[in-house]
Amino acid sequence: MSASGLPFDDFRALLRSLPGPDGAALAAARERDAQLTKPPGALGRLEEIAFWLAAWTGRAPAVNRPLVAIFAGNHGVTKQGVTPFPPSVTAQMVENFAAGGAAINQICVSHDLGLKVFDLALEYPTADITEDAALSERDCAATMAFGMEAVAGGTDLLCIGEMGIGNTTIAAAINLALYGGTAQDWVGPGTGSQGEVLSRKIAAVETAVALHSAHLSDPLEVLRRLGGREIAAMAGAIIAARMQQIPVIIDGYVATAAAAILQAANPAALDHCLIGHVSGEPGHMKAIEMLGKTPLLALGMRLGEGTGAALAAGIVKAAAACHSGMATFAQAGVSNKI
Repeated sequence: MSASGLPFDDFRALLRSLPGPDGAALAAARERDAQLTKPPGALGRLEEIAFWLAAWTGRAPAVNRPLVAIFAGNHGVTKQGVTPFPPSVTAQMVENFAAGGAAINQICVSHDLGLKVFDLALEYPTADITEDAALSERDCAATMAFGMEAVAGGTDLLCIGEMGIGNTTIAAAINLALYGGTAQDWVGPGTGSQGEVLSRKIAAVETAVALHSAHLSDPLEVLRRLGGREIAAMAGAIIAARMQQIPVIIDGYVATAAAAILQAANPAALDHCLIGHVSGEPGHMKAIEMLGKTPLLALGMRLGEGTGAALAAGIVKAAAACHSGMATFAQAGVSNKI
């Protein structure tokens, strides 16, 4: 990042100049698909996924080094009693990831996915968004830059996930700021908020969006005022993946909110991204529809941790394997259509 100008200036420039898809690789993938031993379109969305991989990697569809990246952050808004779990659970779950004891560990093993977990200053929660901006512009930009660096290392498929007690409150506030409606439209149970806790969660989202309303026409201001460190890092990782020709699978409600900020800044910012699943969080499907996306899976999950994205990675790997491994009509000696 340059030292001149405001901290967000570099990100605004990146978002204005994102690279597009590789047309030649896409054309080559379509040409090969037409020769494979199946009726045209018989593999349905698997074919679309193979084309997507080709377009955004610039080569024949393949997944050789998939990575699940989990970003963990804590939030000052938990002081408002919006969740039944204490913020200390975030760090405890990070330790559980490291020990191999979480659901995401088992999914990564079963699908042969790499896993990295990033602790984003858990001992220093962001400011309470009902009282102040979550982050300064400098801190937000620095965390986005950290997220960009986190995808270094040669991955060719990036699954974005998160961990953070209170962050479905944050996601709901972001969606309300970006898309309007009411807080009730976007607030769900998260980690189990019910009754008075759910009422406090709705009130916190209403208060936060009203407090920052004069500044919410700028998506990056939405990010720093209503977001969190894991939200900023995920946004940075998505940008970096685009610059490095790495396709991205986005996980659940919170990761989708991070992605939504980028699309609000540039409508084409998520063209290299798939939504891995629609979670059980009530506002998630509505958020996905606002992005113009179709999720790969609908399993009623609402765990976070990148679990839905990781499961979807198995489908993406299968799509690449079918495209590259199937025989053509000529190779198999099978008659093509007349």
